[in-house]
Amino acid sequence: MNLTAERTGKTTASVRREAGREADGMAVASFILGLLGLLVLNLFLGPIAIVLASVAMWRGTKRPGRALLGLGLGVADLVVLAAFTQADHSVSWSF
Repeated sequence: MNLTAERTGKTTASVRREAGREADGMAVASFILGLLGLLVLNLFLGPIAIVLASVAMWRGTKRPGRALLGLGLGVADLVVLAAFTQADHSVSWSF
């Protein structure tokens, strides 16, 4: 993605608007992946949710609440994984 307005022919405001939309999408994606990670694949989805939420916050999302929820859920994914690993002595879920 090229953020220079001279090469793309776009105005600076439109480039910022597109970056804001991307950050909003990352915030929503981190929330969804963090929520889904509580149920399945928390070893993979938790860190992805954490990274997406961090990048969304760094880029200045208009949805900081969603990004913070995604960050919290990503951390919760890893805590749930650690709890089940301690209880079961394996990385997989078994009931």
